[in-house]
Amino acid sequence: MRTRFKPLCLVSTIVLAAAVPALAQEVNIYTTREPGLIQPILDAFTAETGVAVNTVFLESGLIERVKAEGESSPADLLMAVDFGALIDLVNAGVTQPVKSEVLEGAIPASLRDVDGNWFALSGRARVVYAAKELDLDSITYEQLDDEAFRGKLCIRSGQHPYNTAMFAAYLAKHGEEATKTWLEGIKANQARAAAGGDRDGARDIAAGVCDIAVANSYYFGLMASGAGGDEQKAWSDAVKVILPTFEGGGTLVNVSGAAVAAHAPNRDEAIQLLEYLVSDAAQKLYAEANFEYPVSATAEVHPIIAAFGTLQPDSQSLTEVLPFRARASELVDEVNFDTFGN
Repeated sequence: MRTRFKPLCLVSTIVLAAAVPALAQEVNIYTTREPGLIQPILDAFTAETGVAVNTVFLESGLIERVKAEGESSPADLLMAVDFGALIDLVNAGVTQPVKSEVLEGAIPASLRDVDGNWFALSGRARVVYAAKELDLDSITYEQLDDEAFRGKLCIRSGQHPYNTAMFAAYLAKHGEEATKTWLEGIKANQARAAAGGDRDGARDIAAGVCDIAVANSYYFGLMASGAGGDEQKAWSDAVKVILPTFEGGGTLVNVSGAAVAAHAPNRDEAIQLLEYLVSDAAQKLYAEANFEYPVSATAEVHPIIAAFGTLQPDSQSLTEVLPFRARASELVDEVNFDTFGN
């Protein structure tokens, strides 16, 4: 089955006070996603339903904010950038379970909480960028430590959540000893210090610093579309994107998503918005806005992303990966992953 996904972010030019009154036909969102990406989706929801959407962007401190507001919090939906942050919300006790046939029908079981405490709304694959002239058309995550790539791999910090999620998934599959050896091999393959962002991998491939880089799929779309400017378009022109898989498995997909707040004053409207966000129309807008994969199997993938080939997400659920995050982070430090040459 072909699975699709795409990102989710919210914009606000206002900051809700701690006690915005609960008005009829409105929904209040607290989000840690960068502002500006899905405002057209929210506008479309309001136009279709008459429900006003108020958003607050919080770069950090989402849990602390909601806890401090307590039962008087105006927050209805809490949105986060990756599955670890979503589960942190649940563990902090600031969410509530939701039962919805619409959400359960649209979102694969591996991309939502079994009890309905959080739901993925968009996805990004952890992919490999490779120099276009490189004779490489497929690769597994296990092969990232291959000696053929000694001094030829670029990657961002091992402690970045995008990489920690990948390392945790590997740890869940292969165990601690094999994961530590694998991380040591990836470190040995680094062409420069593990630092910067995912787009820097494409930049450095274009500059001849490395042959391959580990990155998220949607960054390629941002570069190739011209959204990042002419310089980044040139970086994308120098690389091809490969969808890696785990041996015997599929491609690692991380998600952005949302949860209904524990004390949501507009619970029904929050669920209504969640259900709208997994509709084909909204998922298509996700794809157009930020080049992520829609979670709905019937929604369109942006042509730039579809050109990578058919995405087969790994069957291991994100909930299964979560317990391995902390140990994966410790292993990163134990092998001095971010210290180049040592």
